[in-house]
Amino acid sequence: MVTNYEFNTHSYISVCCCIFFVCVSDPRTGKWPLMSSPFPTLAICLSYIYVVKVLGPKLMENKKPMELRKVLIYYNLFQVLFSVWLFIEIGMSGWLTGRYSLRCEPVDYSSHPVTIRTVHACWWYYFSKFTEFFDTIFFVLRKKNEHVSTLHVIHHGVMPMSVWFGVKFTPGGHSTFFGLINTFVHIVMYTYYLLSALGPHYQKYLWWKKYLTTFQMVQFVVIMVHAFQLLFTECNYPRAFVWFIGMHAVMFFFLFNEFYKQAYQKKRRISVVKTRVEKVCSKQYSKNKLHSVFLCWNTVFIMNKLCWLYIEKPTYKKVGSCHSNADRQYVIYMLKISQ
Repeated sequence: MVTNYEFNTHSYISVCCCIFFVCVSDPRTGKWPLMSSPFPTLAICLSYIYVVKVLGPKLMENKKPMELRKVLIYYNLFQVLFSVWLFIEIGMSGWLTGRYSLRCEPVDYSSHPVTIRTVHACWWYYFSKFTEFFDTIFFVLRKKNEHVSTLHVIHHGVMPMSVWFGVKFTPGGHSTFFGLINTFVHIVMYTYYLLSALGPHYQKYLWWKKYLTTFQMVQFVVIMVHAFQLLFTECNYPRAFVWFIGMHAVMFFFLFNEFYKQAYQKKRRISVVKTRVEKVCSKQYSKNKLHSVFLCWNTVFIMNKLCWLYIEKPTYKKVGSCHSNADRQYVIYMLKISQ
């Protein structure tokens, strides 16, 4: 027997679903693939996280890394071309033609041909977030698990779900600026990956790797400013999506900033240690050749085990880990006598 409370509760849930997924949503995208409900997209995102963090590494645990050089070349080439096409499609909706305003651009829900082209571009941008899952899958197959970082998984795992809401409710207008900037960044990013996959002959063209992360952070600042400006002006654009897009940009900015500090500041510290060890080896070699060979070999062995120390005169601050306390003291001693 169904009580009045149960009936009212079920009715309330039904009304809420109607409001969010039928009544308020854009009817132009309602019957498109994966657009009727958020749950298929959510299921795909959760499956992706499980595969790259649990299932994939477990299946590859006792297997050799796969050689995917040719696959990576074609994949990155596809992503470059796909991103170029998306950039053009989103740009031609108005951002590159002067039809859209950077200050305020409400969503156009009409059936104008240019508007419909924009709506299609929004859906394809949403679809592109699934193709980017292969970035991580290829890392797992090549056993590059150190690249499957928290930042990487959050970034790829969250984006499809986030973009789904945009395509479902606001496919066009102010929020598509985010897609325009993001696809341009991806053109640059996948061009870098393509050159990297082509082999060592192209390494000389990859000096700008460090600036790629900076470029991505600049992207989030631009998106942040563009979104939050609507909080201070009158614009017929949903405030909820202003916060939604702006806070996503804030979150990703801090995640990428943390990655930048860990990846590049630590490398500078390692460079200092390497320079000092080389200096020690040079000194010892001139004093005692036989002792020098053992000393330098042992030092290199320890350093290769990630025994990295950051020199902050007049003290020594450990930023890594050694196999033993003796190893740590040994490297500290070597750094002291190198001064």
